[in-house]
Order: sequence, then structure tokens, then C-alpha cells
Amino acid sequence: MSRLDSFIRRMQAQRTCLNWAAQSVADLPGSVIELGLGNGRTYDHLREILPERAIYVFDRRVKAHPSCVPPRDRLFLGEVADTLPEAARHLGGSVVLAHTDLGTGVEETDGPLARLIGPWLTRLLHPGGVVVANHVLEVDALVPLPEPDGVQPGRYFLYRAE
Repeated sequence: MSRLDSFIRRMQAQRTCLNWAAQSVADLPGSVIELGLGNGRTYDHLREILPERAIYVFDRRVKAHPSCVPPRDRLFLGEVADTLPEAARHLGGSVVLAHTDLGTGVEETDGPLARLIGPWLTRLLHPGGVVVANHVLEVDALVPLPEPDGVQPGRYFLYRAE
């Protein structure tokens, strides 16, 4: 499969998982976090499917399209190792949907990153909250969920907070 085809399938899986997660938490009160703003496409999609939710975004620096930059009071800038503890102090237990799209796609660097963010997500999540992740999270308090229809196993990873 070409890298272009792989990218398209990843984006389709991401959208399917985010749409499923948004429906899954519809009855829970709380906010949303996006780890990895990038160019802002996913943040823009989250604003569209969850217009009533506060969405907090994390990234090292803003390089998104100007129409996809969150308000300053909902933006955590810097290294995730520094910003997640700060967010836990402000948002702890109130997040119903977390999307993490950090890393490079290389296990040697993404594995340690996933091990770092997993425990912090459990501090941020409301019981019953959902995580949509581009990597495996091995945290006891996060229960793996099956992929929605149309998403190949191993393409995206879903979890529910206990």
C-alpha cells in the first residue's frame, strides 16, 4: 500500500473513531482535549461535531491554519511532559473525550511518549470518558474498546476510563 493510501485510511479511521467517541459520550458532562494541534484539521472537526463542548488543545507551538487556532485560554503550549500536569490541575476528572495524535509513527520514539501520557490521561478523564489514540496505551484504568465498523484493528485505539 502506498503511503498516500495509508494516510487516507488513517484519516478515515480517525474521523470514524472521533465520530463514534462523540456519540459515546453524548450524555456525559465535560470537556474535550486534543493532544497535538498540528495544522488544526482534527480540532476543527471536533468543534463541528461537539459544538457545545470546551475543547482544550496541546502542542509545542501553534502552526495551525489561522481559522483553526483555539482561544488562548484553551491552549496548552510546550512539552507534553510539562503541560499535562498543568492541565490535570485545571481539568482533572472533567474530560469526557481525549484524542491523542502525538508522535512520529516510529515505535522507538512513540512508545515512551505513550507511556508518559497514558497515566496523565487517567487523571484528566471523567469516569466513562473515552480516549481515541493513534498508539497503544497500556494503563490499567483504561479499558480497551473494539474499533467501530470500518476501522481496521491496529489503525486506531479506543479506551474507556473506569
